[in-house]
Amino acid sequence: MASKKRNMKLKGRLKSYTQTSLYLGFLLVAVNLLVYILDVPSGLVLTCFTLFYFGITVLLQLYNKPIIMNELVSFATQYGQIQKVLLRELELPYAMLDEEGRIIWTNARFEEVVHKEKGYRKSITSLFPSITREKLPDEEDEVSFSIAFEDRNYEVRMRKISMREMAQNSDIIDGEGYDGCLIAFYLFDETALKIALQEVDDQSLAVGMIYLDNYEEALDSVEEVRRSLLTALIDRKVNKYIAALDGICKKIEKDKYMVILRKKSVTILRENKFDLLDDVKTVNIGNEMAVTISIGLGLDGLSYAQNYEFARNAIDLALGRGGDQAVVKTPENTIYFGGKSQQVEKNTRVKARVKAQALREIISGKDQVLIMGHRLPDADSFGAAVGIYRIARILDKEAHIVLNEVGKGIKPMVELFQHNEDYENMIINNQQALEYAGGNTALVVVDVNKPSITEFPDLLRLCKSIVVLDHHRQGTEIIENATLSYVEAYASSACEMVSEILQYIGDNIRISPEEADCMYSGIMIDTNNFMGKTGVRTFEAAAFLRRNGADVTRVRKLFREDAIEYKAKADAVSQAEIYRNAFAISTCTSEDIESPTIVGAQAANELLNIRGIKASFIMTEYQNQIFVSARSIDEINVQIIMEKMGGGGHLNTAGCQLSGISIPEAIGILKATLDTMIEDGELVLE
Repeated sequence: MASKKRNMKLKGRLKSYTQTSLYLGFLLVAVNLLVYILDVPSGLVLTCFTLFYFGITVLLQLYNKPIIMNELVSFATQYGQIQKVLLRELELPYAMLDEEGRIIWTNARFEEVVHKEKGYRKSITSLFPSITREKLPDEEDEVSFSIAFEDRNYEVRMRKISMREMAQNSDIIDGEGYDGCLIAFYLFDETALKIALQEVDDQSLAVGMIYLDNYEEALDSVEEVRRSLLTALIDRKVNKYIAALDGICKKIEKDKYMVILRKKSVTILRENKFDLLDDVKTVNIGNEMAVTISIGLGLDGLSYAQNYEFARNAIDLALGRGGDQAVVKTPENTIYFGGKSQQVEKNTRVKARVKAQALREIISGKDQVLIMGHRLPDADSFGAAVGIYRIARILDKEAHIVLNEVGKGIKPMVELFQHNEDYENMIINNQQALEYAGGNTALVVVDVNKPSITEFPDLLRLCKSIVVLDHHRQGTEIIENATLSYVEAYASSACEMVSEILQYIGDNIRISPEEADCMYSGIMIDTNNFMGKTGVRTFEAAAFLRRNGADVTRVRKLFREDAIEYKAKADAVSQAEIYRNAFAISTCTSEDIESPTIVGAQAANELLNIRGIKASFIMTEYQNQIFVSARSIDEINVQIIMEKMGGGGHLNTAGCQLSGISIPEAIGILKATLDTMIEDGELVLE
């Protein structure tokens, strides 16, 4: 040990400091030489002193060096111990891991957090299951992420420490080719910060709009002297509810309210499933019709102005989907609540007249008109297109219906016009449509409001003037920047809407029997022979078409089935599975059937005739996709079920398309969706 201490040498500034006396001795020698030049006797005296000085200096160096080295070693040892104590008692939870994630060393604070004793040597995953081997630093020297542990939130930081240099300088480890590492593991408690951020977020303001869906109709159903009372009760109900949420409610029109809420209050509304929707319906002072409301909320925008725009978009969606529901819109997504009741038919046709006048002005200002529906068009889509074609011809404009594939469902209708000189070039394909598309062309989209499933989506980009006529409840995906949008969820069909518009285009409007048959067919198919979703205006539209030559017998002959289709429909009905004693689920074959999706939809309608069935679902594999047809009578809203699966439709008629899966997998997804909605209270089975 003594030999090793003697071999130890100082370096750097400390070495220079200990040799200062020697450096001064050399200076003294120089002075001595100078004195010799001036005076030899004085030089001799100074030489004696110089020799004495060097003797004393050397003796002190030899005597003090071991003492100094011992003191330095002692200091270093004490310094290392202090560091160890400080690291051990550090308030920051800290641990050392090996390359595999096993714990090597922990400090006291880490042991306190994880409730483990000193010497715990298991994998870090045993303490934090979310921290797997894949999350350890590999390519990167440092990684960080957030975790939740017990009732606290932590930011985890892991830093890779290379051991190569340490190994190379070690006397006991051969550093040649060694590439090992340790991982420093830190836990930063973010609980207080997250609580503070959440509190700030909860206090951010949301903007809302509340509209009374059927204000005029409800007032008309009550005695005149009691109308003011009905209005006052509704106002009180809405204001009291919003006040309980610490919000502000301001009536801006007779049937419209503007609401300011904290985001925390919106969370409460969502947890309560927007029970204000049902609460308002309880207002009854003898009115035959229950009052329903629509709610649109916008939040999480970059500004209050953006939240207001979100609220406007949300209320438009709620109204477009039929009302009696709430829509919450954020930058990331749109969430729907309610919408379980049937939209009340409007008694007045003022809106239809206004839309007809607007459509007339748009078409009159263009050179030609293109009309398209959705892909795989049905009778309603084609019939409505034929009606718009007639409107364009009445206004002396060139018109064309964009249709690529003529399915069996509409083939009899198309054949009515194919060999008629009066309808030459009425139907064109996508390539031909490109020749007509442009700034001087009006594009009318019927029976669809989703751009992705239109017959030719590129036309939406090429045509500046776009008109949308649809009777489906709106979803998140809509045709934007439409010059005219007429979406009425209460309407039975697009053909019903076009029939009404036709009557306001001009005086003494007449249409051909072929056109009347097509539009009548659209209404008949979408209402299942007038058995569902029919109102007074539905029969008025049918009467108008009947007066213009529509023949019930001819229409019935158009849609007679062949034996193969009838057998496929019967098989689908006979093989149906009854799920939860309320849902009928079956499959429809597509072999040897030209339009299996139509047969599937018909089978879904037939299944509703079974006692106790609240909704029916038919799966049909066609064109490498699974087509789901959903039907109900009145108790179940199949639209919201299909929306969960990426589709949409109406309260009683809806559907969706699934890709990349088999029919058994599609049935599994449907059952899982039904189970989840029942558990969440979105579906109620009595």
